[in-house]
Order: sequence, then C-alpha cells, then structure tokens
Amino acid sequence: MNSINIIKQGKEVFQQNSKYKWFLISVFVTGLSYGLYKGMMDNFLAEVVKMGEMDRGITEFFREIPGILLVFVLAVFYMLSAETLYKLGAVIMLIGMGMHAFLPATKILATLAICIYSFGEHIQIGMKNTLSLKYAKEKCGGAALGVQTASTQIGTLVGFIMVVVAFSAFRQNQPYMLFFGLATALAAVSVIVSSRITGKSKTDENKRRFYFHKKYKKYYMLEMFYGARKQVFLTFGPYVLILFYGANAATVSLLFAISAIACFLASPLVGKIIDKLGYKIVMVSDTLILVIVCFFYGFAHHMFPKNVAFIICCVNYILDAVISLASMASNLYVQDLSENEDEVKATISTGVSINHVITIFIALFGGWIWHMLGIELLFITSAVLGLCNTAYAMTIKNPRKV
Repeated sequence: MNSINIIKQGKEVFQQNSKYKWFLISVFVTGLSYGLYKGMMDNFLAEVVKMGEMDRGITEFFREIPGILLVFVLAVFYMLSAETLYKLGAVIMLIGMGMHAFLPATKILATLAICIYSFGEHIQIGMKNTLSLKYAKEKCGGAALGVQTASTQIGTLVGFIMVVVAFSAFRQNQPYMLFFGLATALAAVSVIVSSRITGKSKTDENKRRFYFHKKYKKYYMLEMFYGARKQVFLTFGPYVLILFYGANAATVSLLFAISAIACFLASPLVGKIIDKLGYKIVMVSDTLILVIVCFFYGFAHHMFPKNVAFIICCVNYILDAVISLASMASNLYVQDLSENEDEVKATISTGVSINHVITIFIALFGGWIWHMLGIELLFITSAVLGLCNTAYAMTIKNPRKV
C-alpha cells in the first residue's frame, strides 16, 4: 500500500469538500521523516553524541516534558483552530529536526533538539485525530482514523527500511548527518503540504483539561503502572542492544520495522481476544507475560553466549511491543464505566497525561539504576512494576453485561 492508494481509500470515508488529500499526504511525509529520525536516533546518541545510560535517561526526561505541558498549551491557544495547531506542530518539528542536521552534536544541543521536536510531535498527535474525525463522512469516523493511522505507519515503516538499507551499505561511515538532512527536508515538505490544509475545525475540548472522577481511580493507577513499565523498554530497550551488545543503526532500525509490522498484524487479533476474554483477564495476563520478557532481557547474557543472548533480547523486544497492544483493554474499561463519549475522551486524555508524568521520573530513575546497579536490576524493576499492574488489575470488577 502507498500514499496514492491511501488517498483512494480516503475517498470512501472522507468528505470530498474537505482538505483530506493534503492532510493524508502530510501525515505520510511526516511519518517518513519520523521513521528516518527514530530509526537512527538511539545509535546517533550513543555513537556520535557519546551519551551513556544515565545521559539517555536525562534526555528522555526532557523528551517527555512536552507531553505533560500539552494540556496547558492547548488551553492557552484554545482560540486557534485544529488546522492551525497542526501546522504549528509541523513547523516546530521542522525546527527540532533542523537542529540535529545543522548544529554541533553536543549532549545539550541534542537534548534541546529532541525536546523541541517532541513538542511539535505532541501537538500534532492530538490534532491528527481531531482533523480525521472532522473531515470524515457521517458514521465513518473509525474508518477515517484507520486510514490516517495507516498513512502514518506506512510512512514510518518506509523510513525504517531506508535506514536499514543505507546504514547497511555504509558500515564504515554511517550517514547520520546526511539522513538528518533528508529528514529535515521531508519535514519541510510536510510544512509546505500542511499549509494547504485550511479550515477552522475546533480542537477537542477534552484535550484541554484534566478530568478526574473517583470511579476512574483504578484506571489512573493502571496508567501509572503501565507508563512506568513501558518507559523502561521504550527508553532503555534499544540502548541495551546498542551499548551492551553493540547493535548498529541498521540492526536497530530493522528491529523497529519488524516490531511495527508485528503490531500491525497482531492488533486485530489482540482486539478480538479482548472482546472474547474481557479486559480484566487481558490486563492481568499481559503483564505476567511481561515478567518473562523482562527476565530474559535482563539475564539472557548470563544464560547464553552473547550472540545468542542478543537474538533472544531482540525477540523479546518485539514480544514486548506486541503485548503492549493489550493496553487497549484499559480504554474499554473506561468505556464500561463512562456515561457518555465525551467522558471517555476526557478520562483517557487525563490518563495519557498521568502516564507522561510517571514516565519522566522512570526515565531518570531507570538511567541511574542501570548506571549504578546494572541492567539486571533495571529489568527486575520493570517486572515488579508489571506485577504491581497485574495485582491492581485483579481488583477491578468484571465487565458488566450488556
């Protein structure tokens, strides 16, 4: 599937008088730029910027801050349309990417560039969903979100594959700056394309405020545990492969690509499992599997030769990405408790913010644990957080019968 096919599919689900074509091209190009960026970033930080495990945790701390501040930013700029905010996010992402391409690769400047890029990225994430729903035909909201998500994912996957091919071909001189330049050029194209997206769609009010209710307290706690345990793999999973096992950018990007494909294929199956077994059973069981994943990630090198341990860790990284799809179950839990759709949106948006708050501290704490006590204790910590998630999930009531 390519961007042209996606646009053809868009004809079936989007309003023809909307700017959906420019919108889909924009998200595809943004995804492509992000795929290049993400595919080489961890290796760039380790090999060029010379960041250690503690430095990586600090960088991730600043990368996650925009996610926390987003609700306040949207509240301040409430008068701006979703289209304007989407375009603003594209410009900010371009600035962040350009800093990587044209400024010296120091720890401070690299961290600042990551933070700026993340700020624009977080602005766009919410607006992409808003615009997809605004441009969708009646009763086609879900399909419109699916087309938009597919456009982003395909662009990102192509970016990963480009990194794999190029960095495999140039093993001696890894083309980091060339690819940052290419990613910056693509980000600039996205800005130009997004400038064609006109309109005055209102932003989702649920994303501009926090919503707390005592009936959702278990959901908030589950989000805290999930955010904490997920951050360990998100931040340090690839870095373990790079610093401890010596994985190059082509290998890491290939791992990202395989994970993306695995999640794409497994997502419908996970959804069916949740519907059949219920969200409580899935919430409990997925974190039990996580304990096994964490064990092998932290201790494989003690049990197998290093080359075998590396393969085991790669397989477990992909498995973690797949079982993370089970986080959909918590959204169904919220839906089961809610009175209306607006309440669902507001609660989930608040849960995402809570998730971000805990992740910034886990990033810092995780880097310190690895640096001072080793990767074994780092992934034991992740396993313990998973068990806490399991124990807490066991306390929720079974789904009510409809």
